[in-house]
This record gives sequence, C-alpha cells and structure tokens, in this order.
Amino acid sequence: MTKRPVLVPILGDQLTPAISSLADRKSDDTVVLMMEVAEEAGYVRHHQAKIALILSAMRHFADELRAGGWRVDYIALDDRANTGTFTDEVLRAAKRHDARGIQVTEPGEWRVRRMMDGWAQACGLRVRVLGDTRFVCPLPDFYAWAAPRRELRMEWFYRDMRRHTGLLMDGEEPAGGRWNFDAENRSGPPPGLNPPAPMTFVPDAITRDVIDLVRARFGHHFGNLDHFGWPVTRADAQALLERFLAERLPLFGQWQDAMLSDHDTMFHALLSPAINCGLLDPVDVCRRAEAEYREGRAPLAAVEGFIRQIIGWREYIRGMYWLDMPGMASANELNATRPVPEFWWTGDTPMRCIAQTVRATRDNAYAHHIQRLMVMGNFALLSGLDPAQVADWFLAVYADAYEWVELPNVAGMALHADGGRLASKPYAASGAYISRMSDYCGDCAYNVKLKTGPQACPFNALYWHFLDRNASRLGRNPRLATAYATWRRMSEDKRADTLASAEAFLMTLEPAAPGWARA
Repeated sequence: MTKRPVLVPILGDQLTPAISSLADRKSDDTVVLMMEVAEEAGYVRHHQAKIALILSAMRHFADELRAGGWRVDYIALDDRANTGTFTDEVLRAAKRHDARGIQVTEPGEWRVRRMMDGWAQACGLRVRVLGDTRFVCPLPDFYAWAAPRRELRMEWFYRDMRRHTGLLMDGEEPAGGRWNFDAENRSGPPPGLNPPAPMTFVPDAITRDVIDLVRARFGHHFGNLDHFGWPVTRADAQALLERFLAERLPLFGQWQDAMLSDHDTMFHALLSPAINCGLLDPVDVCRRAEAEYREGRAPLAAVEGFIRQIIGWREYIRGMYWLDMPGMASANELNATRPVPEFWWTGDTPMRCIAQTVRATRDNAYAHHIQRLMVMGNFALLSGLDPAQVADWFLAVYADAYEWVELPNVAGMALHADGGRLASKPYAASGAYISRMSDYCGDCAYNVKLKTGPQACPFNALYWHFLDRNASRLGRNPRLATAYATWRRMSEDKRADTLASAEAFLMTLEPAAPGWARA
C-alpha cells in the first residue's frame, strides 16, 4: 500500500460484499475495519444466540473479504486493546493506519448515526457517509413520499414499491388484478397440519469459538445456545432460501398467521436474520419468490404476502423510523406505564399462548409475526405495558431485531404509542382471536370461552378494559365504532364485572426484576 488508505468501517448488519461503502473503493488503498464491541452486545442485553449469530457472521464475512483481496483490520471482542465502543475503535484504527479519510455506509440505527456524526471532529478527518443501497427506497425518497400526505399508510407505499421494482407486475397492472391478497392469508390451523422441520446448520469451528466466547461473556443474558443453528455465511443463507422456496413458500400464505405449540416456525421463511444482517439481498429474495409463482410452483396469494412483508412493510417501517426519530423512542400516546412482567422473561405463566411464545423465543431467538404482534404485543397493549420497556424486550430477544425494524413495529403497530401515525387502529383482540388462530387454548389453564372471573382467559376482560380506559382517545376511531357500540350496549353490571375481572388479573402481574433488558 503506497499511499495513505481510506478507512472503511463495516458494521455487523452490513455484511454485504456490494455494500455502498466499498462500491467505489479499490483494495490497494483501503482498509476495512470490523469491530466486535461490548457496547453493541450490551446496550440492551441481547439474546445469546443473537450475539453469536452476528459475531460469527462478521468473522465469516471478514474471511470472505480477505479472500476477495481486501485488507481487513478485525478487532475481536476479546482483544485486550479493544475499547468496547465504535467511536474509540474508529479513532484507534484511523491513527494506526494513518488514514486519510473515512467512508462508511449509513447505519440502521439512530444512536449509531449520532456516533458517526461525531467522528469527523473526533479524528480530524473527512467522513463520508453513504446511503444504504440495499434498500429499495432511499431515505430521501421516503421523506419525499411522506411529505405531502396526511395519512402515511403502508398500502399506498407498497404499491409504489411494486411499480418501482416491477415485482408481481403485469405491465402497469398488478399480477392477478389485485395488489393485496391478505384476505386469503388468515387461516387458522386445521387438525393434522404438519409444517416441515426448520433447516438448521451445524456450527463450524468459527461459530463454535464464538459460542464459547458468548457463553463466557454473556451467559447471564436471556436465551441459550444449546441448539444454535442459524446461517452465518452467505452460502448457508442461500441454502435456507432454497429450502424455503421448495418446502414452505407454497403454503406460507394460507397459514402465515397460524400458531401451533409443536411447530414454532410454521411455514415461515426464517430469512429475516440473514436479510437484516446483509447475508441475503432482499430484492433478490423477492425475485426468487416471484419466479416460483411465474413457474406455477407457488400460489400468487402466498408469494404476494411474502413480497409485501419485504418491499412493503420492511421498507415502510424503516422509512417511518427515520422520519419520526428520535421522538418515536419516547412516544406513549396511551399513557401506558405498567412494567413488563417477570413472566415475559421466564415464561412462568398459566397463559399458554405467552408461555409457548416465550419458550420459543428463549430457545430460538425467534417467534413469527403473529406471536409477536397478537400474543406478546396484544398483551402489552391491553395491559398498558410501558412502550419503552416493551421495545427493549423485543430488541433484546429476537435474532432479527434492530431498532429500525423493531421500534416502529412495537411503538406504532403493536402499542399504538404513536397515536395512529403508523396504524389506523390499535391491534387489540380478545382471546377468541388466539383461539381461532392457534391450538394454544385447548390445554390452557384458562377458559377462552369464559368472559370474566378467575378462570376466564385474561385477554377477554383486558380487551374491554383497554377500550374503556382509552375511550377519550380512541372512542371516535371509526374502525373501533362497532366495538365501542357493543361495550355501551352491555348492562352496567356486566361492564362493572368485566372491569373488575381485568383489574384483578392486572393486580397479579409481578414486574420483572431490574437488569433483564438493561443493566
């Protein structure tokens, strides 16, 4: 290397060879900096498997870059000189390599962008922050889309993304003559439904070393590593995609909202951890799914639902995150202040739906979107749990969780903490929804058919309690008009019994001990 290099930091969710920070660089005057820092592993106490996934994927990606001719300066977590923070490691590397400048792809999270904004002054070098080209919609384009609109509904944004990418388009019209097949994708599980076992990967030597490191440093965090099997290389992630397309995609749509006790992952793709850390390109994944429809191997409803989650919902919530931060992190429109209960971490509750979801989350660092939204999120909404604590829980426990994707889903979609900016109504439901969409209720200690009393499913009374205590904020929402009309038609005694039943349950909630999510 004959001239002072440009330093290119690559973060743990930027594990893509075509990342924008490398796109215009040459290997002979570039140093790639990769950093395992304690600050990132511990700013919330991330699931042990999530930390292992990211560290192993980073180490494999560093080897991939080296094989491609890049010079990689890799700072391991247990390096004695490791300062434990992004900023300090960038400063150390800039001095170590006598860098003439720094080039980096914009981060996914607000707090990391604030760090980057201070790098130029801290090290006295020019810092060039480039857009993340792995997303379909650049942030300036999202801001331009949002600016003239009073209502920022995902459906309209999604249609623009379909037109922009050409995915599932027949000329100017959507394939099948409809944009959205969500109505076909809401079936509860029939008896005997038997989804295929999830594909897992045997840890190699790099991953085994990481697992040992995580157990030693973060063994007190939530979760376990006994059955770690996430893909940590691009080849493994591609193999997981192929398996999904062949075995799961054809039935994904119809059963995507269903839940079964013995099948944690149902027909879901399990690709989100690989997509979110950069091992798979989201548009390539969508094009592969579209090809399955075009070749007649998967129904349109399934493929459309899958693609909508990626180029619709994923892109939309990323835009909403950056549009509304930092205020989104403290939003609490419904004034919910109850602490997250202890059983969200232990799973020790007679509510079988929650016990099953927490168990799956602890074992796998994963639960699918209905378990997250309509079991854990719905419980948090109805019980009035503090949005900041709930967001910390979701960020800590899932392998695919980064604040940009987790916070809008929690604050906006699940908890209505943003006052309806993201979703037009709260996603509130009684126990009947969970009963219809799962087998959880059959062996539950509570009776989903009972509305009140100590044996009744808590969701039933909590639903009406939620509507009653938020009537001043939600009573005029047209999408809740029928529910409020039903509540008003109940006798005074029935309403009082319902509220008393909910209050009695809420009194049993023991708050989680400090330190589960944040030290």
